[in-house]
Amino acid sequence: MALVKAKEIVSSNSVVVFSKTYCPYCVRVKKLLSELGANYKAIELDAESDGDAIQAALAEWTGQKTVPNVFISGKHMGGCDNVTATHNQGKLVPLLNEAGAIATSS
Repeated sequence: MALVKAKEIVSSNSVVVFSKTYCPYCVRVKKLLSELGANYKAIELDAESDGDAIQAALAEWTGQKTVPNVFISGKHMGGCDNVTATHNQGKLVPLLNEAGAIATSS
């Protein structure tokens, strides 16, 4: 059930951050996405009644047991280090643009 819920969240949002409110790495990723002007859906697993089950399902699905667990356009991006490295390589903004997560001003 939790895996179905996680996959549904990922498929219905262009950018998803599975997070915990007290996690500094989660805060860092959400801050970076916000600074880049990206719209994203944050799922705070410590505030969800089935958060532990969702985190276990994500670990089974992605092989990643930790948060943040980030998806862009349905693709698993990994955690804070991976997202930061993708940004430092100049690849994050193009991915966010492709996902339609950054509103372009006309």
